[in-house]
Amino acid sequence: MQNRLVFVISPPRAGSTLLQRMLGSHTQIFTYPEPHLITPLAYLGLHDLVDRAPYDHINAAEALKLFVDGLPNKEADYLEALRAYSDTMYGRMLAPSGKRYFLDKTPGYALVLPFLTKLYPQAHYIVLTRHPLAVMSSYANSFFHGDWHEANAFNPVANRYVASIARMLRNPPQRMLQVGYEELVRNPALQLERIFAFLGLANEPGALEYGEHFEEVVAGSGDPIGVGEQTRPVDSSIDKWVSELADDENKLALATEIADKLDTEDLRLWGFEKSELFAPLDRAGAANDLPKRPEPKSNNYLLQRRILLALKKNIHQRPHGKLLEKVRYYCNVLLRE
Repeated sequence: MQNRLVFVISPPRAGSTLLQRMLGSHTQIFTYPEPHLITPLAYLGLHDLVDRAPYDHINAAEALKLFVDGLPNKEADYLEALRAYSDTMYGRMLAPSGKRYFLDKTPGYALVLPFLTKLYPQAHYIVLTRHPLAVMSSYANSFFHGDWHEANAFNPVANRYVASIARMLRNPPQRMLQVGYEELVRNPALQLERIFAFLGLANEPGALEYGEHFEEVVAGSGDPIGVGEQTRPVDSSIDKWVSELADDENKLALATEIADKLDTEDLRLWGFEKSELFAPLDRAGAANDLPKRPEPKSNNYLLQRRILLALKKNIHQRPHGKLLEKVRYYCNVLLRE
């Protein structure tokens, strides 16, 4: 199954859904909305550990390590067993399509890359990089109604993902191709041709018109925003973050703090010079030509998310939190065997 898997590695809101829809429009690529098959396997305790679990995960992890140490081939046997599970899941989903590749686009995989590349060293990896502040802007406007501070407190996507993906770029797996988002939307035909050649597939220029294939590449719960507003790539989103920072000193201060924490060499591997990160802002200001400011996304999913985040804030110190604790207690009493 390894040679039939394609993983898109990127931060959230870096344009991976756009890439997924274009690639999924190829006649030999099947894709499915963010299956998250790999992430739970990475946190079973041998390679990494969750912070909390509804069982004694510390003891379970220690027991697993001892068990694996007793296997004839130790970690290799363990990875083979995990691979049998994920191969079955991927393979059963792919088989009815009759296509060559299964494409998995799950942003969370970027945070478990050492495990993923051990599990699937022969898979194809497409690494999608984008200007870190553009990623932060898209993330904040997509999920936090434009609030950079709240978004960064919830998940510092730029600092977490730049560092994690840069480690992979330093020590790439056997089959890896890096694609810059900015080049993808400026010259999508050329970038698609590169990717199809990397996968050993015939170039199908029609994949550029992904809007004709919406029924084949559906959005999932992990990406309810999607790119449904367009039917083919556009480059209007490249510098939308610039106008945000030009108009808001607080966002600019946070962006500067985020940029200061980014490693110079990590950024260079992403395709950016640290000293030039704010150059688009400087150029736009000098020319008095700011791009259109992004409008925070709005749909039922995002409305529900905002309500849940508002209710969750300091929940244990608020009246509804204490009420929910009581309700949970009585539910546990009623439902336990």
